[in-house]
Amino acid sequence: MNDGYLLSAELKLAGRLDARFFALLEALASTGSINRAARTTGLSYKGAWMLLETACNLAHEPLLETATGGAGGGGTRLTDAARGLLQAWRTLQSQHREFLRAQETQLSQLPALQGLLRRMSMKTSARNQFAGTVKAVQMGPVTAQVTIALRAGGEITATLTSAAAERLKLKKGKEALALVKASAVVLVTDFAGWQLSARNQLAGTVSRIEPGAVSSLVVLTLPGGVAVTASVTNEAVQALGLQVGTPATAVFKAYAVMVAAQA
Repeated sequence: MNDGYLLSAELKLAGRLDARFFALLEALASTGSINRAARTTGLSYKGAWMLLETACNLAHEPLLETATGGAGGGGTRLTDAARGLLQAWRTLQSQHREFLRAQETQLSQLPALQGLLRRMSMKTSARNQFAGTVKAVQMGPVTAQVTIALRAGGEITATLTSAAAERLKLKKGKEALALVKASAVVLVTDFAGWQLSARNQLAGTVSRIEPGAVSSLVVLTLPGGVAVTASVTNEAVQALGLQVGTPATAVFKAYAVMVAAQA
């Protein structure tokens, strides 16, 4: 399926003949050369032969025929069996696309589920992605301050340019995602009477620590069940005495929050 669809599924025949194999057959049919077909489909010559040999070994009839010289020249051609297999793939692939489109149509009648899947379909390197609703937008000449009420409770404030806020058409009640890189999150276990200027301060409990060679990923679970991940040096983990069950607060600046919204 094309980008933008919520449903996807990979079509395979016999559990192993996939789009890559049939793209190779298509290229072989048009070029008459395994070497050129491999280059066309982005495969190595050896990789192309491995795909073809596996299929040929399982087929009841030969899939390839080789011609050496002569009036028509040499090369490798598809047999009638291979052409029939390729045609069956084209038909099934077309029906497969139509089936997914029909399911997309049915999904559009379930707005709650559709909204959930759209939020989950965004691919980004930011470890922290929070779904919520715009609670307030304060527009300024240059920057805008956006407050997002999280679905599980709590709020996140983002500072972005006014132009970006207008482009995203942010307004009260609109669904939005707040994205924060793990490296932008600071963990505090004891404020010792001090106050921080950072707008976002989310208190929770350490629920998981994933140690690394230099740094660790520390997951903080908030009262509503939302998880916040912070990238912390191993020295800091030891210095703060972080372990599962330790109370801590995830702190990050409003400028560190990226906002995403549906067009």
